Amino acid sequence: MSGFSHIPVLGAEAVAMLQPRDGGVYLDGTFGGGGYTRAILDAADCAVVAIDRDPAAIARGREMEKLYAGRLRVVEMRISEIDGLELNAIDGAVFDFGVSSYQIDDPARGFSFRQDGPLDMRMGDAGPTAADLVNTLPEDELADIFYEFGEEKASRKIAKAIVARRAAEPFARTADLAYVIRGQVRPDKSGIDPATRSFQALRIAVNEELSDVSAALTQAASLLAPGGRLVAVSFHSLEDRIVKQAFAAATGRGPGASRHDPAGLLTVSRPSFTLITKSPVAPGEAEIAANPRARSARLRAMERLTP
Repeated sequence: MSGFSHIPVLGAEAVAMLQPRDGGVYLDGTFGGGGYTRAILDAADCAVVAIDRDPAAIARGREMEKLYAGRLRVVEMRISEIDGLELNAIDGAVFDFGVSSYQIDDPARGFSFRQDGPLDMRMGDAGPTAADLVNTLPEDELADIFYEFGEEKASRKIAKAIVARRAAEPFARTADLAYVIRGQVRPDKSGIDPATRSFQALRIAVNEELSDVSAALTQAASLLAPGGRLVAVSFHSLEDRIVKQAFAAATGRGPGASRHDPAGLLTVSRPSFTLITKSPVAPGEAEIAANPRARSARLRAMERLTP
């Protein structure tokens, strides 16, 4: 049962925002280790539909289904496929975007450069791997990935070094790629490994994470019943920006039309949602001390208004 000891980042805050109630139906859009699902089911006599694209997470979910018989359904799918669940309505949804600790800590998954492993990085078991990208993409496309998804200033130097090296021998291992990247990026005062941003960028590209986040928020919000809440936990600025902009649009806080734009003369419809978090919620010092990976987490939440 050690698979159910997972403590989710900002878990208490997320469940408090969600406000599970007896008889409610909730979506855990990123099951992972099942921490949010378990907390929701323990908080009220409710039901949870949990999804994940990772077969290993689904296997953990099957065991949890036995503990919460009749109250939990675990489905293997991407978060961009929520519409395929064919749910009529839900009373709340929670997302913990990004890679899970289970994936990071398993060298065989190839997410981390801290332990050598195959250069994979897939959250599921289909599609191109990180090795496929670094060994086949043109130099300019690789540079764009490192710059756009990793905000890496040395993106072009890194891409050039990768292309030069792969001409002699293709990349297959995480340690090998990290070594080449470190040769192009100077360590900075932050102490962050020079390969961090590039590995993040490749992971995002391999899994199409940002487009999935946007689709997931749209689809989950459309399913919320009046009073239903959507809670999203992000771990880097690119994810958080998508969440912030989506919530702003849904709550009528997006940029207004210019007075020179005819659209500004149109009647603005009443927003469908209201923000619960005026600013993002961050982990406290105790949580960061217990789990340093939580330090960059930011939680945002909104609620569907009654028509």
